Amino acid sequence: GLGYAICCRLIDEFVLTRPSSHSLRLIITTRDKAKSHDTIARLKDHIFRTRKHHKAHEKTPLVAKIYLQAEQIDLCRLLSVQRLARRLLHSLPKLDTVILNAGHGGFTGVDWPLAIWTILTNFPYSVTYPTFKVSGVGDTTAPQVWDASLSTKQQEQQQPALGDVFCSNVFGHYLLVHGIASLLSNSSTAPGRIVWVGSLESYESTFSTSDIQGLSSPSAYESSKRLTDILALSSTLPSTHPFVRQFLPPASNHRPPRQYVAHPGICATNIIPLHWILVYIMTAAFYLARWVGSPWHTVTAYKGACAPVWLALVSQEELDAMEEKEGAGKWGSGVNYRGEERVLRTEVQGWGFGGKVGDNVGLSKRRRPREVQDLSKEGRERFELLGRECWQSMERLRQEWEDLLREDDD
Repeated sequence: GLGYAICCRLIDEFVLTRPSSHSLRLIITTRDKAKSHDTIARLKDHIFRTRKHHKAHEKTPLVAKIYLQAEQIDLCRLLSVQRLARRLLHSLPKLDTVILNAGHGGFTGVDWPLAIWTILTNFPYSVTYPTFKVSGVGDTTAPQVWDASLSTKQQEQQQPALGDVFCSNVFGHYLLVHGIASLLSNSSTAPGRIVWVGSLESYESTFSTSDIQGLSSPSAYESSKRLTDILALSSTLPSTHPFVRQFLPPASNHRPPRQYVAHPGICATNIIPLHWILVYIMTAAFYLARWVGSPWHTVTAYKGACAPVWLALVSQEELDAMEEKEGAGKWGSGVNYRGEERVLRTEVQGWGFGGKVGDNVGLSKRRRPREVQDLSKEGRERFELLGRECWQSMERLRQEWEDLLREDDD
């Protein structure tokens, strides 16, 4: 999947671009120990093959030191999230970057008549911004605080509802980052980086502040990814500062971590349950979309990892200069028709390409969802207010759940 591809690409680009005196400690999180052992074994094999390939084609060997560390976390179990945060606080002096990748879609299937019709009549738009995925509605996590004297149904009735997709894609990460904020403040890259992994499908129409968890939405995944965009892009605005400051408490003599958002384009992953024959058909359709001009069909997870890895490794000076000139942006993994990767700014509804009215940084409008309009002053102001409201709601929710979990510990 995308998480494993991000690890591989981080290793490849680190060893090729960093001096031999530098080292990389890569902390990989999975749900269980078996998956951790398998992932570490595969990454060690990848490192061996990378060194062997480099040795065969270059005069100088790769000698950068790479350390792999496996940790377990279930993002839908908040106690698991807190336990990981405590382990990292006690075992690490700092973190330079955390990449928040999760791809839980909550999809239950495909509306096949609609899929066939839209693909035949509206290609490649229909496989870039699909409308035929079917999602569950109202799915929640298991009870977070357990009382052995109560039944499961009673537990669910007594605890606040916590959306399954929302928790996996946003809130679990949010709670984790708050718990390890001091490690990011100790980053040697100054400031540390928080890289949220979003999606092209973060439509404005799927999100409502009255249902921030997407519990009533038929598009919980898209709602969670819209929230991801809002949180990351509004994190440096004056209106959100009081809440971001609570989320990432300032540390003395250190700059607070910076938040960024990337997306992998369109990858052929197993986020939607499909028969293996249909997976091949889907992959073929994605390649065809690329060949007819779509810049977003990265198809493979490794190519999709381009933007998140770039955000993790690019120099702070270069990144600051780009965002000073063009504004804070959503960075996407893109390709040309030959499949050559590149990082592209991605338009966000209410924010544009960089939060600057009238600036489209030269990008074609054919890359946008049809509901997107050019950024206006009024739209920009609404986005800032939306950002403040979302940050306020997220901080209220975080404090509510931390109080509940603390009472359980007591």
